[in-house]
Formats: sequence, structure tokens, C-alpha cells
Amino acid sequence: MPEIYDVIVLGVGGFGSAALDHLARRGVRALGIERFDVAHDRGSSHGETRIIRKAYFEHPDYVPLLLRAYDLWHELQDDAGRELYDLCGLMLAGPPDGEAIAGAKLAARTHRLALEELELAAARARFPGFRFPDDFGVVFEADAGYLRVEECVRAHVERAMSNGAVVKTGESVLGWSSDGRTVEVQTDRERYQAARLVVTAGAWARELLAGLAIPLEVVRKPQFWFEVETADYRAAAGKPAYFFDTPTGQFYGFPSLDGRTVKVAEHSGGNAVADPLKVDRVLHESDVRQLHDFLTRFMPGVKPTPVRHSVCMYTLTPDRHFIIDVHPAYENVAIGAGFSGHGFKFTPVLGAALGDLALDGRTELPIGFLALDRPALKSSKISLS
Repeated sequence: MPEIYDVIVLGVGGFGSAALDHLARRGVRALGIERFDVAHDRGSSHGETRIIRKAYFEHPDYVPLLLRAYDLWHELQDDAGRELYDLCGLMLAGPPDGEAIAGAKLAARTHRLALEELELAAARARFPGFRFPDDFGVVFEADAGYLRVEECVRAHVERAMSNGAVVKTGESVLGWSSDGRTVEVQTDRERYQAARLVVTAGAWARELLAGLAIPLEVVRKPQFWFEVETADYRAAAGKPAYFFDTPTGQFYGFPSLDGRTVKVAEHSGGNAVADPLKVDRVLHESDVRQLHDFLTRFMPGVKPTPVRHSVCMYTLTPDRHFIIDVHPAYENVAIGAGFSGHGFKFTPVLGAALGDLALDGRTELPIGFLALDRPALKSSKISLS
């Protein structure tokens, strides 16, 4: 006989851990199934830090979700009893009419957010570790910073389990089925049944949602740590996180947490991954070339040869926006996918949305613009078979 639960969550990474937490707090018997371990380094939610911000240049519609996410992060940190985030501020630099600067200013105007616009002379004096070309704009968001990504996943899982959730790790999902009333999940170890299902499988969503034919693209994304030669980047000195929108790509980084290295990576680009289990984790010269040029030009106090690296994955939708919705063929299945490299900061609020969709078929949270039937995804010819 299969083990029976109220809800099963497939994938207990960033979004799955948050969904499991929300479900457990609503009092249902929830099971989370994870191929690896909690807070592992094989997917998309690892590498010490992720940026959190409110003046969202990707689209102003994200801001109401972020405002709620900030509240939920604060609650989770209080419950965990340890630091999960640091609002050290975020400096954005790039062409004034480019995606980052213009988009952040639009979000700030639309939602009346605090966003400081700096003259170049002031920016150069305030952030001496960075170089700003004469044609760049610079803005600073004080109510931004970074999340400690692995600790956030652990905190969601810990709270979920304290409220009765069960987590099975080291267990691979072979397939799932639904008749609209009951779901069945087969793993390499057991068979499980539940009334409802949440699919938050990250880079493995293509496999577990294959019947929908959503054009999800998985790309390899290296992250790097570089030695610093000055104190201009140290977190202990109050230095911020940063994002540069440049003609050769978009780059982001964090203050030096250890006083010796900074983490910097490229947000744009990435090589396609055919099989997430076989993603190339070896460091190649071509991985570093863009970062070397960026650091040499914009961060002269950083040695442009990495001292360590890790590899994660982005799962991209055609329009680079998330998918949060009910499965079009099975009303007892909720889907969270395609977080496109900018999703982690939303995990507590979208975990709540996924829990609502699974249990109630709807949510009060403003996720309509992330629906599966939006125009950018309709052209994918979604199949219900």
C-alpha cells in the first residue's frame, strides 16, 4: 500500500521548501520529496547569497509580491532565531535608459519606493571600489541587500517539519499521475498518494511537466569568488550589493563577507543544459573571460582570477517571468516553475501562493501576470495530454 498524505511537494529547494512550510502551517499532512539533500548544491538555490530588492526592474507588477515577501522573510528569521538576510543596500549602475536603471525607477515611481538617484561624482565618492563610465547612471536602494540562501532553505524546512511535514531526501521521482481527485507519485523507493500535488522541481520541471510542453530552457550559471585587495568591498565596512548593466552583459555581486573575497557572477548569458544531472561543474577559461573583463574595468580592487567557484542553473521561460498556476488538466496540481535566475527572493510569498492554489484552487496574492495562459507562453502550444 502507498503512503498517504494530504499534499505532496516534488522538489524541496527554494520554492518547494517554502510551499511545504506554508502547507504545514495550514495544518495539512504534507510530504516533501527531494532528490538530493536539504540545501544541496546540485540545483539553483545555493552559493551562499542571493540579492533581495524592492525596486524591481524586471516589472513593477512584482513589487506587491516583494512587499509581502519582506514581511514573510522577517517572520521566518524571527522563528529561525538566526540571521537569514542583511539589508546592506543595493547599488545599480548602467545606462540611464537601460533595463536596470529605467526599470528600477519605474518600479519605484509606481509603488512609491525609496530609491536614491546619485550624481556620478557622488557615486564615485560613495563607492570608491567601483568605476562608473561618464554615460552611466547610478541609483541606490537602501532597503535591499542579500539573503543567505542555504540558511533560508533550511529554515523553511525546519519550520515545516516542526509543524508536522515529512521530508524524504535522496529519493528520485520517477513519475506522477492524477485523476483530478487523487495524485500518485512513484519514486525510486516508494509509492505515495495524496489529494493534491505541488510541482517545484527547478531544473527538473521540464521532465515532470513534460505533458504541458512549456518551453523551459535550463542554462548553466557559474558563480565565482575573487580576492579583494582593498577594504572598499567589505560587508563589515557597510558596503552594499551591486548590479551592473553593461554593453557586454549584466553582472552582480555582494560585499565581502569574509573580508578576503567577493562573490561576483554574470546574470546574462549561460550555456544550455540538456540533463541537469550531468551539468558541467568544471571551471573553464571561457567561464571567466567576461568576469575578468568586467572586474578589470569596473572593480579595480578585485583580482580578476577566481579562487573558487560553484555552478548553479537558471530555468528560463520565454519571457523570463515565473509560472505560478494550477495545472490546466488537473485542478489538484499546482505548478511553480521557470524562476529565471531572479526568483529566490520571492520564495516565501510564492510558496504561500502555491500552497493556496494546491488547497483552495485560488489565492488572494497578485500572481495573475504569472499565469500559464499568458500570451508569451500560449505560443508554446501547451498540450494537455
